[in-house]
Amino acid sequence: MAIVLYGREHLVSFDTGHALRLRLLDGPLHLAWKHSAMTSDFIAEMIALSFRPSPQQYKVVRHDIGYVTNELLENAIKFRMQGDIVIEALVEAESFRIRVSNFVDDETAVRFQHFLSNVTTGDPGDLLIQQIEASVAASGNISGLGLLTLMSDYQAHLAWRFEEDRPHKRTKLETYAAMAIALS
Repeated sequence: MAIVLYGREHLVSFDTGHALRLRLLDGPLHLAWKHSAMTSDFIAEMIALSFRPSPQQYKVVRHDIGYVTNELLENAIKFRMQGDIVIEALVEAESFRIRVSNFVDDETAVRFQHFLSNVTTGDPGDLLIQQIEASVAASGNISGLGLLTLMSDYQAHLAWRFEEDRPHKRTKLETYAAMAIALS
C-alpha cells in the first residue's frame, strides 16, 4: 500500500492515548452537514471547559476549536465514500490537535493531492486571495477556501496522509491540524 504525505509531516505522529475520540457512524440516517456542526460544537465545548475561569479565553478557544473542527468535518462528510468518520482531538503543549479519518474514492484522492501540491508550497494568505478571486470568477464553485482560511487566518498547521486501499478501490485519508492556544 502506497502512503503519501502532504503538509507538515511532524503532525502525523499523534498521541491517541489522551485524545477525545468520536466515531460518526454511517447508517440509516446518513451523515450530513448538520452532524458536522453538532459534533464540532461538542468537541469545542469539551476542550474549552478547562478555560471557563477566564470567560474571554474560553470564548476564543471554544470558537477557534469549533471553527477548525467544523471545517475538517465538513470536508470529510462532503468528499467521503460511504463509511464512518473518526475524529480524535486533544490539547497538548499549548496547542489544539485534531485528526479526522475517512475514506475517499481514488479519483477524489488524486484531485485533492493535486490541490494540496499547490496549497502546501505557497503562502496561505496569497493563496487565499487567489482562491477567493477564482471563486468569484467561477460563481462560487471553487473548493479550498476553508483550508486556506484555517492556514491564513487561524495559523493552523495542516497535514494529510493518504493510504491506498487497492482491494476496495478507495483511499484512507487522515487530515491533521494543529493550532496554538494560550493556556494562561
